[in-house]
Formats: sequence, C-alpha cells, structure tokens
Amino acid sequence: MDVGGNGSGLPVNNKQRAMLPNKTKGEFTRNPRKDSEGLSESPDLEFEYSDTDKWAAELSELYSYTEGPEFALNRKCFEDEFRTQVSDKKWTELDAAQHRAHAMCLLDGLEVIARDKRLKVARAILYMAQGTFAECSSEAEVQHWMRYNIFLLLDVGTFSALVELLNMEIDNSAACSSAVRKPAISLADSTDLRVLLNIMYLMVETIQQDDPADRPEWKIVRETFKTELGSTLFNNEPISVMLFGMVTKFCSGHAPHFPMKKVLLLLWKSILFTLGGFEQLQSIKVQKREELGLPPLPEDSIRVIRSMRAASPPASASDLIEQQQKRARREHKALIKQDNLDAFNEKDPYKADDSREDEDENDDNDNSIETETFPLERDEVMPPPIPHPPSERVSFPKGLPWAPKVREKDIENFLESSRSKFIGYTLGSDTDTVVGLPRPIHESIKTLKQHKYISIAEIQVAKEEEFQKTPLSGGEEEVEMCAIELLYQGILPSLPQYMIALLKILLAAAPTSKAKTDSINILADVLPEEMPTTVLQSMKLGVDVNRHKEIIVKAISAILLLLLKHFKLNHIYQFEYMAQHLVFANCIPLILKFFNQNIMSYITAKNSISVLDFPYCVVHELPELTAESLEAGDNNQFCWRNLFSCINLLRILNKLTKWKHSRTMMLVVFKSAPILKRALKVKQAMMQLYVLKLLKVQTKYLGRQWRKSNMKTMSAIYQKVRHRLNDDWAYGNDLDARPWDFQAEECALRANIERFNSRRYDKSHSNPDFLPVDNCLQSVLGQRVDLPEDFQMNYDLWLEREVFSKPISWEELLQ
Repeated sequence: MDVGGNGSGLPVNNKQRAMLPNKTKGEFTRNPRKDSEGLSESPDLEFEYSDTDKWAAELSELYSYTEGPEFALNRKCFEDEFRTQVSDKKWTELDAAQHRAHAMCLLDGLEVIARDKRLKVARAILYMAQGTFAECSSEAEVQHWMRYNIFLLLDVGTFSALVELLNMEIDNSAACSSAVRKPAISLADSTDLRVLLNIMYLMVETIQQDDPADRPEWKIVRETFKTELGSTLFNNEPISVMLFGMVTKFCSGHAPHFPMKKVLLLLWKSILFTLGGFEQLQSIKVQKREELGLPPLPEDSIRVIRSMRAASPPASASDLIEQQQKRARREHKALIKQDNLDAFNEKDPYKADDSREDEDENDDNDNSIETETFPLERDEVMPPPIPHPPSERVSFPKGLPWAPKVREKDIENFLESSRSKFIGYTLGSDTDTVVGLPRPIHESIKTLKQHKYISIAEIQVAKEEEFQKTPLSGGEEEVEMCAIELLYQGILPSLPQYMIALLKILLAAAPTSKAKTDSINILADVLPEEMPTTVLQSMKLGVDVNRHKEIIVKAISAILLLLLKHFKLNHIYQFEYMAQHLVFANCIPLILKFFNQNIMSYITAKNSISVLDFPYCVVHELPELTAESLEAGDNNQFCWRNLFSCINLLRILNKLTKWKHSRTMMLVVFKSAPILKRALKVKQAMMQLYVLKLLKVQTKYLGRQWRKSNMKTMSAIYQKVRHRLNDDWAYGNDLDARPWDFQAEECALRANIERFNSRRYDKSHSNPDFLPVDNCLQSVLGQRVDLPEDFQMNYDLWLEREVFSKPISWEELLQ
C-alpha cells in the first residue's frame, strides 16, 4: 500500500522492536475468538451511532496507560503552587474569588522564562483541568469540578496562553533536531507538548458538552469560545489549521516526537465543536434547502437509520455444508446403497458446480485479499429455516424505509430513449413535451416527476457555471464567512499534503499493516523510557499499543467524515477537491485493506483496562493487575470506538464513490465485493446499510453469476437501500459506464475544481481584462494621492525639472 507515494506501516525502530513483546504487528489480541465469519446466529449489537462516545470514555482515551504515574506528578505540582498561596484550606473549600485569584496566579506563572518552572505551572493547571481529583470521592464529583475549573480557566484567558506556548513548542528546533537524532523516541521526548495538548483537549471536550444545568453565563462563554475557536483569532488562523500543520510536520519526519494521538483527538474535537456534528449538519441542510427554495427532504435520514433493524447475514458455505451434512445424517440413518449416494452427490451443488467455484476463487484471490469461500445462496441449496424464539424474530415494517428519488438527468434519459423508440427524434433536455408518446409513458413521466429530487449540489454547480460564463455581468459572489469557509480557506494551500499525512497515519495504525523500517513511528507517545521486563508489563503495554492505534483510527475517520460532509454542504467543489485528493492518495484501497481482516474480531476486541481509565483510576484504590484479569478484559458486547471507526470509514468510501463511475470501478478492480460481504456479518443496521450501498453501486459490474449466487444480499439491498427509479443497479445495462471515459471524468472534474478555486480564492492572479476601469476624468483627478515627504519638500525642483524646463510643442499636441 502506497499512500501519497510513500510506503508506511507500523513504525517501531529496531531497538524498540527487540524490547517489545513478540506480537509487534500491533495485534496484541487478548480475545482469541474463533474465525466465526459464518456465524449467522450472533445477536444484534445494541450500538447507537453518535458524534462521540460517552464523555467519560472520551476523557479516558486521551491518556495512554503508560502516562498513569503522571497523575500524581500533576497533583504534586499543583499542591506545591497552592501551598505558597493558601496554606490551610483545600481547593474545594475556597470561594469563587479565591479560585479566580489562584487561577490568575498560575496563568502568570506560564510566562516565566525558565522552562522547568513553566512546565510545573502547566502541570498544576492540568491538575485543575482534571478536576482536582484528590479532593473528590467519586467520578461524578471529579467531572463536576472539571467543568467548574475549566470554565474558570477559560474565563481568565488560559486558552490563548496555551496556544502561544504550543506555537513555541512547535517551532522549537532544538527539540525537533534532538528527536530526529534519537534512535528510540519515548514519552519523555514529548512531555511539554503532551501537558499543553492535554489541557487544551480537556477544555475543548468539556466546554463542547452542552449541559442543561449550566449557568447562563457559562452558556454565553461556550458560544463565544466556539466562535473564537473557528475564527482567525488565535495565530491569525483557525486552531484546526495549526493542528493540521503539526500533522504534516510529524509525517515529514521533522518532528517525530509530536504526540500524534493527542494532536488528532484535539483536531477532531475542535472541528466537531466549531462546525457541528451530524444533528447540526441535518438542520443546516434543511435550512439551506429552504433558502434555495427547494422542497423539504422526504425524510429525516438520522431517524430512519436509527429505526432500522439489522438483517441476518447470509450463512457462509461452511455453515451450509455442516447443516446439509446434519440433515443428511438425520434422513439417512439406515444403510443407503452406493448408487443412491452417488445420485445424492451428483445433485450436491458443492460438487456439481466446481467450475463456478474455481472461477470465484480465481476472481476473489488477489494478493491474498480473499481466502474465504462465499455463500452459495441458491434456493435449492439453502437449508430449511432455523427456528428462532419469538423475541429474536425480526419484524420488518410495511413498505420500504426510504422514499425513492429521481434526478433530472434520469428523467431526460428516460424521455430521450422513449422518443427515439416511439417517434424517432430527440429534443435534448426538454422534459415537458410529451407529444406523440403513448399514454403509459405519460404516466411514467408523471411518477418520475413526483419523486424528482434536486440536491443543493446541483444548484451550486449551476451557479458556478453561470459565474464562469459571465464573469463581468454575473456580479460578485456573496460568500458567508462562516467557520467552515474560514477553515477551507486556511487549509486550501496545503490540503493535498494534509490528506496524504492523515492517510499515512491511518495506514500505520491499521491492524492489517505490517511493520516496515521506513514507516512513521506513531507510538512515540505510548512507549515508556524503560521497556517492559515482565510478562505482565508486556501484556499491559501490548493492550496500550493496540488501544492507542484504535483511538488514532477513530479520530482520523471522524475528522475525514466531518470535513467531507461540511464541505459538501458549504460548496460541492470544496467537497470534490478534498475527495479527489483522498482518491489520488489511495484512500479507496487503504479502506478496503482495513476491512480485509476478521472484522468481527476487530469490533469485539477488548483492548482496554477499565480500572486504569481516567477518572476511575484517580478516585478508586487500584486492584492488583494480573495476567488473568488482563486476558478477561471487560464484559462489553463490542468495542464502541472500533464499530464507530468502521461505520465512518464505510461512509467515507460511500462519499468518495457516489455517482463517480471511475471510482466505482476501483471498487470492482480491487475485489471489494468479498471483503464487503464479510463486513455484513456484523449485525448492526447502520453498518450493514453502508456496506449494502457499496455493494449496490458495483452489482452491475460483478457479472450474472455473482448476482445469481448472492440473491440474499440482493434482497437485503432491495429492502434497506434507497431506490432510484430507472436505476438498473441489478443488471448490466449502464449507459454511463464506458471504460474509456474514466480518466476523462476525473480530468473534467479537476478542471472544474481548479476554475472554482481560482475564481473564488486566487485574487492575485485574476484576469486584468475583467477588472473594472475608472475612465471618468473628474473622478480620476479628484482622487487623493498620498505623496512622500521628500517629494513635497522638493516640489519646486520637480516642477522646474519636469515641467518648466521641458519644451512643449503645442501645435503637435493639438493635432
């Protein structure tokens, strides 16, 4: 896999590799679950998709387990500072004025020159942001004081000071050059950065939580902070642009000590807070459609998806063989003649259809992507239905979950083919004239028009075409300077590098990546200075490394999806610019490579030690960890972050390939169908929906034999995915899918994007012929011109030299 031209995988240098436990691939898997790809009786996963996990889970994922000893260090630094101010009282016993005075004192301490002193003060502030946990007796109390302290810190101006310090650390060339020369980077190399990023993350994550019990002034502070975070107030750019810069600096190898997990988490939460999550996206979409005069959405997609039930995945071939054998044993307990057995074998489709199986194996086995025999779903092969208890039976609602949609282009194509067939002439894009067409065609057109859907993107494309055609008479475009527009303008110059950097880190964190010596090291902020010496320590570090990588995948998948969705709403060409650079950086094969694993094992992985999670670990007495307790893990049915990541990556893949034939063919070329079919084993409705969408767009290219063998999958697509009237998705009759047009399609799109970016953002290279010219003599002479001081002092000399001493031939001038 090559992301952006450079290979990358799990980054561990030779010294660290020698000291790590045997499983250096990143799979310190502690749940050796059987490969149950064909397990169709697995229960539904009670998973509710949301912008983020529960607040406590999001707080705990900020810290690696290796950072555990630093909680006590932060407390000590705070208490040392606190005793110099208040000697006999606890923090929780002081009044608001004393709290504020001490916070201001700590803020002053951040401005000292001595680096060690500054770090101690930063740790004291971090302890405040962590809720002064030593004085709390429960997790709820810690969270209460966290919220109070963080609003206090924000009120006294701590965040601005932290941004300045972070900029200093980013530009600290001494630390960067030291890290580059080091053979093994550990936690100690990123101490200052980690403390600053921890405080900033806790502030953003806590303030973005909208608590109904908040004081009125806190709600005002929250909205102000949200606006400031998305504006160019800090460092003349949105905070997200600065963090993107850290990501690219890390990936270029100039700053290998950057704690990338914390940077990505802060970047994700900053984008989520300033731009809004999926509920806000839906409301923005509704509002924009109203402003453009478009009809309302046919349904609320979030509610529809939440009400969907998971479908039972098709049983695998191994299950079918096993059930067939059981049934055969049950029916043929008596002795059976050999000729009867031969006759049975002749009818057995697993033996009679060898040519088809060979073809499938050759088709699906490409670079070891597919090694599993996939379900044979013919009616004559299917075993009798397995009886389920009434509680497990899935009850499908009457009707389909989605209202069908039709594009204007679909109506035009239908009318063109009808006119050619019945009349013998065409009328271009005219969708109103139906003269000479039979009555049933009239009814068809009426039905199509009833379900016609005009998207915001179509309006934006049409407006952009108008601006390009009439640059003079079209007038100036009014661009609303909202948070997403400011972010796009900020990342526009380096957007390709940002996308490549994110995908490089995603590849390095993927569980299917193999260790490479030339890849980036994403474990700099998890590996301790002293590597483990006992089996227990090795197991704990193994869990920590896997958890660390899972959190990175979660953050990157959420960042990419949020940006794609917000850019698409703001302007379709902003979305297309980002999407095209993701495609150019091999995002599609990267996501398919990610899913080319036992996805059920990934989703049910238990790479967490709940007793070490913050805030549990700071308010409870920690039990003694044993190898058995680490093996057992928690009792959760699935890992929330891993299921969240999988759904996000599937949604990104859908966004990249929707209505793009060249990219759909990439899915076919990379043999994605068997990989995606394996993902259907996860019984979660939302994940199944996006898998089925990806299968639907390529069904027509997979061949008749594939469709015959996968009728259950076809039925699931029909039941769960939105229908496009006149879309022959289940057949091979696609007029648009001409293979010679694929490169032209991407080139034309790229040209449109470049014209959009040049017209809207590249003011320096605008065509001088299109600039307005003032040719009124009175207004030109009436303009005030500021003259330099030396010219005014020597005005008489200038007059003598340039005017009086120059002979003027008035006769020639008048002629």
